[in-house]
Amino acid sequence: MEKMENQVLGSKKAQRGFSLIELMIVIVILGLLASMLVPKIMDRPNEARVTKAQMDMKALGSALKLYKLDTGRYPSTEQGLNALIKKPDTRPVPRNYRKGGYLDSTVAPVDPWGYEYIYRSPGEDDRSYEIISLGADGMEGGEDYDADINSWE
Repeated sequence: MEKMENQVLGSKKAQRGFSLIELMIVIVILGLLASMLVPKIMDRPNEARVTKAQMDMKALGSALKLYKLDTGRYPSTEQGLNALIKKPDTRPVPRNYRKGGYLDSTVAPVDPWGYEYIYRSPGEDDRSYEIISLGADGMEGGEDYDADINSWE
């Protein structure tokens, strides 16, 4: 009889579960892991936006090259990227403008943060043109995701 009681009491100890201290240690460890992982996961949208801006600039660059092939020149700074959507009416007015434009859009392109791309022709350092996104903050300069993204980089 006594042997049976020891077996029953022993099995109750095995089924007790975790102590409060053990649970607190697990919660602290999970909190530390989350504090290290969350910033890395949260930065992914900005990384994706930078990549999208770079891809947009390549697509705009291709459209600008087609524009130049048809018209003999790049749009002026004043005409801007809107010249890829509708035929400019400011000088120099292109003669051989492609019907339907050069982009599948009816509005001026904006960067992934919602700011208009800056277009200049001619660009700096003897470039034919340059396209710039001002980054997440929408202001010149900056670091990390606020840094400017240029078509020539």
